[in-house]
Amino acid sequence: MDTEALKKSLLKKFQEVTADRLQKIQLGVIDLEKETADQAADDVARELHTMKGEARMLGLAAIGQLAHAAEDVLRAEREGKTATETATDVMLRACDVLSDLIEDLDAAHTGTSVTEEMVKALSEVSGHPVPALGPVRKPAAQPPPAAPPKPAVQAPVAPPAAVVQAPVPAPAPAQATPRVAEPVAVAAPAAKEEEAPSAAKSNSIADRSIRVNVEVLDSLGLLAGDLLVESARGRLRSTETAQLFERFSRLGDRFLRISEDVDVPDAIRAELERAEADLHMLRDDAFRFVRRNGDGINTLHGNLAQLADHVAEARLVPLSTVFDAFPRAVRDIAKTQNKEVDLVIENADIGVDRSMLADVRDALVHLLRNAVDHGLESPDFRQQMGKPAQGRIRIRVRVDGDMLHIEVEDDGRGMDTERLKQVAINKRLLSPVQAAALSEREAIELIFRPGFSTREQVSELSGRGVGMDVVKRKVETLGGSVGVQSRQGRGTTITLRLPQSLALMKVLLVRLGDDVYGMPAADVVAVMRIKPDDRMEVFGTLAVRHRGKPTALVALGPLLGLNGGNRFDKPPAVVVRHGDDYAALVVDGFVDEREVAVKPCGGEFLKGAPFIAGTAALEDGRIAVLLHVPDIMTEVRRMARPVTQAPASRRLRVLLVDDSPIARATEGALVKALGHSVEEAQDGEEAYVKVQSNTYDLILTDVQMPKLDGFSLTRRLKGTPAVARIPVIILSSLASPEDKRRGLDAGADAYLVKGELGVEILAQSIDRLT
Repeated sequence: MDTEALKKSLLKKFQEVTADRLQKIQLGVIDLEKETADQAADDVARELHTMKGEARMLGLAAIGQLAHAAEDVLRAEREGKTATETATDVMLRACDVLSDLIEDLDAAHTGTSVTEEMVKALSEVSGHPVPALGPVRKPAAQPPPAAPPKPAVQAPVAPPAAVVQAPVPAPAPAQATPRVAEPVAVAAPAAKEEEAPSAAKSNSIADRSIRVNVEVLDSLGLLAGDLLVESARGRLRSTETAQLFERFSRLGDRFLRISEDVDVPDAIRAELERAEADLHMLRDDAFRFVRRNGDGINTLHGNLAQLADHVAEARLVPLSTVFDAFPRAVRDIAKTQNKEVDLVIENADIGVDRSMLADVRDALVHLLRNAVDHGLESPDFRQQMGKPAQGRIRIRVRVDGDMLHIEVEDDGRGMDTERLKQVAINKRLLSPVQAAALSEREAIELIFRPGFSTREQVSELSGRGVGMDVVKRKVETLGGSVGVQSRQGRGTTITLRLPQSLALMKVLLVRLGDDVYGMPAADVVAVMRIKPDDRMEVFGTLAVRHRGKPTALVALGPLLGLNGGNRFDKPPAVVVRHGDDYAALVVDGFVDEREVAVKPCGGEFLKGAPFIAGTAALEDGRIAVLLHVPDIMTEVRRMARPVTQAPASRRLRVLLVDDSPIARATEGALVKALGHSVEEAQDGEEAYVKVQSNTYDLILTDVQMPKLDGFSLTRRLKGTPAVARIPVIILSSLASPEDKRRGLDAGADAYLVKGELGVEILAQSIDRLT
């Protein structure tokens, strides 16, 4: 490498490493105000000294001058010559100026007016004279500036590249694994100023990591997943091959038995014996082939599974990548409100899929703002309440299987449920009657309503009206959930539960008709068979007892807009959980549990469809549709929510016609939740007979039924004068415009699609027709 190329390389590495070093300095400066001040001061002094030495070695005089002046402030603070808070404030401002200089190496070489003012400010605080700028040694060529994360209230943006760690070479000193910056690369370990190695020696030391474009890593992840599926197909073909050989073997045995019973000349008998010997040899060879092929396929599948795991692990980025900016951000927010806050972060080294990093960061930034702005009280008020003047916010991270749990806890005022209800009433999100009926948990969950805010006036700090609904939507888009626990006067804990990696997902595959659907295994609590005696009705909603508690029972097929429902006496069901809610989803059967490579929905057929999260290829060539459990649970809650009973004068007698017992139970629960009585018929013929001898205010009918379908039943009812005035609503999974037109042409008064059916829609249709 020539001299100019080497200079460019060293400058680029300086930018990347110094951006990371600057983040460490900021964290250490903030810790000067804590009990660990002595250790923090040592760490900051070491990082500043190294930065100063590297900058001067590369001719970046302004950075060296600022680092020197900051060292003087740190020394004055340690000697008690200047107040800790004053030193912290001025050094954090210096970090902002240093961040700008790292981006603009021309300014870092010559200095600017801003640099001069910052050096003077540092000198005034430390009481030391302004340090000399140092010699000017501008490199012949400079690389385009990198964009290291700049400390601010917002956390840094997600990295565009990932770091793949390599083994540490023997000559390299022990050093913490560098975080991902923008762009991502890690320089060789930097020497101290007085131990600066020669350029050649520095260049010979191997890097601890290499840069990998994230698009390449994404492609590797998809490829690894596809190869894993293909190897599973290979295992399936291996099993099929073994079965084919087994059939040949059985056929050979039949041939031999027949040949033994046939009286043939000796010459032919000799040929038969040779054929018998060949068959035995062929069978032995086939057995050995099947065994070797099976062993090879299993080994290949194991290796590919390991490869997929390694690629998924390589996609993980330490949460410290964004967490390291939070202490500075929280300190700045708190100062604007004259509050004192101690931010504690636990297990920030746990990794998360880099594609999720931006959404996780955005969600946590909003939660931290809320914790400082809404949660923590002023120091005076806290002391009046018997609390420490300094509030505490704790971010706690842990891994549970494939799921990541991030808790944001504060010891502030907690949530006043009565105030939340009143805000919802004032914003016309609820009526007073609805608000009064809310439980404490339901009142707390009002914070997730779009447009909900307890702030009378929108401020920059409170997110300009962007509420917790955005946090919830971001997390649920990733296949996660948000939970809230709050005790008035004691504090609030918000828990984000989301998958750690999106490359591969363990799913439970279930069958609906001839199609296969998948649910994330992390959302599945249990599988069960629903016995008739297990069913119950709670507030007009069909339920089943699971682990001693009533759990909503819903037929998954009709909920997804698929035809009919399960017709088994003891149908299989999957108990799923989202947050604190559970539901038993009735399916047609179970297929398997396995890891699949999740891919986004392609084309317009599934894109944007409700309840659908993606697709996955199976080894038998079928495509499994992956379900989005948060969407499903939202619909289940909507269907199961108790509704104020209809007035006595409006209580209707409803005939429900459907050949599926599960569909009748689900739809009947909705009608009962509206306060009406329900009678059932299993097909159109039975319904027509009941109408002749009973009086009904409304008829709800399916379309596809034996004996007499819904269209024919409607035409017959409307053609019978005695019952023609009874409103008829068709409920069907057939959702095409042609089907709807056929229903209305048959005389139906309304046509509702099962996949879109909910309490509100049904209530509106019934009110309109009756």
